[in-house]
Amino acid sequence: MATKESIMIPEIRIGQFTIRLVGDSPLIVHRWSEKAKREMLVKQMKVAKTQKHAVRDPVADFIDSLYWLTPMPEEKTEEGFAAALAAGARFGFPSTAFKASAVSAGYRAGVTKDRVSTNAAFHIIGDMVEIEGTPEMREDMVRVGMGTADLRFRGEFKTWSALIPIRYNEGVFTAEQIVNLFNLGGFGCGVGEWWPEKGGSFGMYHVV
Repeated sequence: MATKESIMIPEIRIGQFTIRLVGDSPLIVHRWSEKAKREMLVKQMKVAKTQKHAVRDPVADFIDSLYWLTPMPEEKTEEGFAAALAAGARFGFPSTAFKASAVSAGYRAGVTKDRVSTNAAFHIIGDMVEIEGTPEMREDMVRVGMGTADLRFRGEFKTWSALIPIRYNEGVFTAEQIVNLFNLGGFGCGVGEWWPEKGGSFGMYHVV
């Protein structure tokens, strides 16, 4: 006669701590603007275009590329941006990007078994992480589509840092191991545009 075996599931122990990341290379940000999302939707809906070539506004593109934690200036001009900075403008970056860099680097370095279990072992609190620093506009020549060249005007934080609040399962990782994962992520993967995992050298960081 078969006997029933009890399955003991240990109580989950949740720890929490905060780390500070300091940029080792500039962080390039590129948020999807409302204009870009509208153009994408129009293309997917196969709606006829009413204007072939829109007038390019580099300053507006730069302002739209930033993740604003405070209200975006209504006037997307140099004066409007300067006024926003004077009023204490704050900027962020998606927290998922920092987690992804740590998870990916741990897997690629062979220190974690797989991305799925590592993803479930710790979380960054909040959707956005505040970036401490002042963004500047940068201009880049990029290739789009079939080798077509285009200009991109994006925000760049030449010097930056960020506080990362973390909740984690103490039964899977220690705080020290998570710190090591973020150091691996900052060196091998990075965040933002042209990050190391994609062949660039921007968005690198380390834990202090």
